[in-house]
Order: sequence, then C-alpha cells, then structure tokens
Amino acid sequence: MKGTGSKNAWALFLLILTGIVLGGFIGMLADKVPALSWLGYGQSFGLDEPVVMNLGLLVITFGLTIKITIASIIGVIISIIIYRFL
Repeated sequence: MKGTGSKNAWALFLLILTGIVLGGFIGMLADKVPALSWLGYGQSFGLDEPVVMNLGLLVITFGLTIKITIASIIGVIISIIIYRFL
C-alpha cells in the first residue's frame, strides 16, 4: 500500500498528457505567427497508411501518428515542474 506522502502516478500521467495536448495546440496556433513559428517545428512519425485486418465479419483498422513539436516538449517540461510543486 502507498504511504500518505507518495505522489500519484496517474496525476503525473494526466499532467504530461495535458502538457502534450496544450503544447501541440499552441504549436499549431504559433505556426501562423512569423515570430513564433519555431514553436511549431517538429517531427511526425508513425504509420503513414493504417493497417487493416479484415476478418470477414469484423474489420479492424490500426493506425497511430505522433507529432512532437517544440511547444509540446515545453508543455511536458512545464507539466513536470507543476507536478513537482504539487
């Protein structure tokens, strides 16, 4: 059982996820501003075309693409700092 002073791992996960989403959103908005366009710089990786598994009765499609930008990295760093102060 966890002690009363231990931090919750789910809280860290949710904060990091929030930092990624908000950072990606800010990066998309910053692409349109010339002075802040560097925040939207990043790399996208994953499956270009989804993998389809046809089982006759059931069709399952697998696909995942991740885009990491400077703004999302800054968002993750800020979320970890916030977690340390909680």
